Amino acid sequence: MGFLRHRHDEAASAARYQMRQRLLSVGDDYWIEDEDGGRAFRVDGKALRVRKTFVLEDADGHEVAKLQERKLSVRDKMEIERDGHSLATVKKALVGFRDRFAIDVEDGPDMDAKGNLVDHEYEIERDGDTVATVSKRWFRVRDTYGVEIAPGEDDALVLAITVCIDAMSHPRD
Repeated sequence: MGFLRHRHDEAASAARYQMRQRLLSVGDDYWIEDEDGGRAFRVDGKALRVRKTFVLEDADGHEVAKLQERKLSVRDKMEIERDGHSLATVKKALVGFRDRFAIDVEDGPDMDAKGNLVDHEYEIERDGDTVATVSKRWFRVRDTYGVEIAPGEDDALVLAITVCIDAMSHPRD
């Protein structure tokens, strides 16, 4: 798949996924593939909703996260839920010229996404440690980018965060 092969041993067990960019409009569905090209998760863009809504399902069709835009807010915000309970809220940062998102995690330390989010070249960090690296440099295929998730992380949550960032960085109706 062309992911980072030069990383040290710790990254050898990192989970790696391939995502398609610019196809996250409401009503769009697509598969997130693992590093072997297998279908790992499906993003279902729920049509006919007042708010942007996406459902992340595992390969068997079970819902693992629901992502919903939150209206009536000063800044763009999407909430990630699992089994009816809030997991995290992804918010655009208001300061500076650099792209940045704050991820408020309900039952754990918060995270930040920093870098060139519009071009899918960024990192998601918690307490200065990299949780995930997002890059399209790993692929020759246009409109494709990769997500490399550190071992021990909640892959579904990190991928849901990535979908939220993409939806808010590339607004479409």
